Amino acid sequence: MRALAWALRAFVFFALFAFALNNQQTVTVHWFFGAQWAAPMVIVVMAAFAAGCAIGVVAMVPAWWRQRRQVRPTSPAHTPPPSPAPAEGPALAQPPRDGL
Repeated sequence: MRALAWALRAFVFFALFAFALNNQQTVTVHWFFGAQWAAPMVIVVMAAFAAGCAIGVVAMVPAWWRQRRQVRPTSPAHTPPPSPAPAEGPALAQPPRDGL
């Protein structure tokens, strides 16, 4: 199973490496108000991927904080006092023993 995982990782690495080698042409990204950015295509694609990852992480932060607050144990000063043990019900009658 480990060999299969490493083979998959190697395939992904070489596929991305070949993609980078095949896309070295300079592209121009046109922004608003006439601003332009010229860079190799692979840099533009990597920048777009990194920006997407960053936006995704930033979008998940509020949900992560909310879950951490729910899971985090409360501080000892704010814990409610322990509830008393439940009272035991009436004792069950013992069945009669044979021979007594």
